[in-house]
Amino acid sequence: MSIRLFDSLTLRGLTLRNRVAISSMCMYSATEGLAEDFHLAHYGRFALGGAGLVMVEATSVSPEGRISHGDLGLWDDFQIEPLARIVRLVKAQGAAIGIQLVHGGRKACRQRPWHGNGPLGEDDFARGDRPWPLVGPSAIPFGEAYQTPRVLEDADIAGIRAAFIAAARRAEVAGFDLIEIHAAHGFLLHSFMCPATNRRSDAYGGDFAGRHRLALEVAADLRAVWPEDRPLFTRLSMEDGVADGRPFAETIRLAAALKERGVDVIDCSSGGIGGHSASTAGGPSGYGFQIPLAHKVREGAGIRTMAVGLITEATLADQAIAGERCDLVAIGREALNDPNWPQHAHAALGLGGEGAVYDRWPVQYGWWLERREKTLRALDGERPPSGRVGR
Repeated sequence: MSIRLFDSLTLRGLTLRNRVAISSMCMYSATEGLAEDFHLAHYGRFALGGAGLVMVEATSVSPEGRISHGDLGLWDDFQIEPLARIVRLVKAQGAAIGIQLVHGGRKACRQRPWHGNGPLGEDDFARGDRPWPLVGPSAIPFGEAYQTPRVLEDADIAGIRAAFIAAARRAEVAGFDLIEIHAAHGFLLHSFMCPATNRRSDAYGGDFAGRHRLALEVAADLRAVWPEDRPLFTRLSMEDGVADGRPFAETIRLAAALKERGVDVIDCSSGGIGGHSASTAGGPSGYGFQIPLAHKVREGAGIRTMAVGLITEATLADQAIAGERCDLVAIGREALNDPNWPQHAHAALGLGGEGAVYDRWPVQYGWWLERREKTLRALDGERPPSGRVGR
């Protein structure tokens, strides 16, 4: 089987230089939705590290849709330029860049993870993080200590659709190559899909068509305003992990319906309705544990997929692509540990060849590291007692 991880991939008018994406990961470090210098450095280093696609974290389409006070936002024009600065930096390094749009629904207005990852309390109020009212498909709180969300009426739903459209238009102005709709992890769109959180009896509840109506409307809305030559992704929870959750067959059916509405790639995750996402609740079942789910959706719905979840080794990532189990692999926390993971993966797969380990690195790095490598090889017999950390 040939090595495929570093093949290019064309999606509409966008060509990715390889199949490695940096997964969208919330950093909870924005102020009033504004990207900071931290975000510029954070995303820039992934582009320097050789990824084909860098996904910006969940970005709220409205102030009340923020997962936390630290979320990025695109509900106002003043938030465009700080993101555009990141876009320019990432593109200048040869990577593509996407943005994930979200409304937190009943899981909004939460603590930053390092403050507890739960509902806001007195300590958070003292830090200046004040609560706001939550909304959802039904009056079912996320947990015992959480607010009961206000049930969304038709006019509210129309307003949320309009907010997604407005955010997508701002993303276009900022220069993003693609948009990902966040319809997973128990946030608003996902909570409409799931029988455990949607008890409605109107056109947005009940059967498959009703529960999935809003997600499909948002996808159609965004495809209508997003440039035809730019891809549209959707993140879905393949499995809910709760008794009244959606059956996996509905995920395949939904993916096919999203494809009909112009979605190009399904970002395959899981969990979130009854707890946190699969990456933080109960622990994953093994390395690359969601690759089989991405494969089933790819085959069942006839749509490209991106697999995410404890993909740490170059061989595992390459096997997923070469075996046509998915079309992209998304590297998350492993990229936080090693933002140069794509460059190291390229070398680990033997693609650089002898003496060409650093030929794909930015020249400002590669020139120095290539010479350093020669020195290290010459000194291999004189390694310090503690050993070197990495190469």
